[in-house]
Amino acid sequence: MRILVIDDSEDSRDITEGALLSAGYEDIAMAASGWEALKFLDVGGAAEREAPVDVVLLDIMMPEMDGVEVCARIRNDARYADLPIIMVTALSDMDSLANAFVAGATDYVTKPVNRIELVARVRAALRLKAELDRRLARERELLGFLSSWGDRRGEIWVDEATGLLAGEVGEAYLIGSRSAVSEGVSVIALMLDGADACRNGASAERASALMQVARAVRRLTANIGVIAAAYKNGTIILIAPEFSAEQARELAQRLQATVQKLRLANPESAASDYLTASVALVAGRAERDSERIKVLTQAIASVRQAAAAGGNRVIVESAGALTGGGRQQIAEELGGRREVGMSA
Repeated sequence: MRILVIDDSEDSRDITEGALLSAGYEDIAMAASGWEALKFLDVGGAAEREAPVDVVLLDIMMPEMDGVEVCARIRNDARYADLPIIMVTALSDMDSLANAFVAGATDYVTKPVNRIELVARVRAALRLKAELDRRLARERELLGFLSSWGDRRGEIWVDEATGLLAGEVGEAYLIGSRSAVSEGVSVIALMLDGADACRNGASAERASALMQVARAVRRLTANIGVIAAAYKNGTIILIAPEFSAEQARELAQRLQATVQKLRLANPESAASDYLTASVALVAGRAERDSERIKVLTQAIASVRQAAAAGGNRVIVESAGALTGGGRQQIAEELGGRREVGMSA
């Protein structure tokens, strides 16, 4: 991770550099003015050139060109749209700080710089930058996959009933995206309870409900790098590369709770006024194509079993157990009751 410090005061630059070095950040570049920083970053230059830094520490009060203008010019370059820019300002200059946020600043620290605060802000900014980079890489990978399909019609990529990617596209992404999922992958399958009974003649209410669930899935996953796809039978799958087991578990629980909050009318059942959903999560390492296929098929099989067992529940399983030939359900404590996969 490379950090650029922009400050016209040599003493301030030295203090900031010392604080960063003490925290283990050794790749630090210095600029004594806004013009020097813009030249270093090649703002307005070749669009294909890779950004030379991962975070910027920018002093607000500088001669000739102040930090607010420097921030605005950096942000104007498409390469730096997501670059974390941390403003360094005196407590007496909060008006300029407000302008800096309008210009695109990400965060700020105050002078005199506190080492602990500075390092904490830099670490948070670098974590955010790393996550954004991973997300963009996954998006590029998916776009590259889609473009490789040549002149096939777009209809085969999208499930008409939900507006999500077609399930087959999700499968191809899971199998073909080796770099994204080699370290670990989570596959979540979701289906509205009772969907099997309506498969041969889904009502208009059921189709409308499925569309509303798909919209909720899109909103829930829009900014977290998850690929959502749907099969023609209404089963929705979510592929989450590089998610930790805990992150995937939280997402699965939120999906099931989101369907409950939609309060979708359930005219086809006398047992419940509102539709519920079953969710199954399979997570773990899956390096080979065959292992990824097992993760996907197990998630789909498990969500069907959950629905058949009464529905309205979340099941969490380990992908490691699959590749070892076994199956392991993890007891979840949800809604105050400790049951395998049952939610309140």
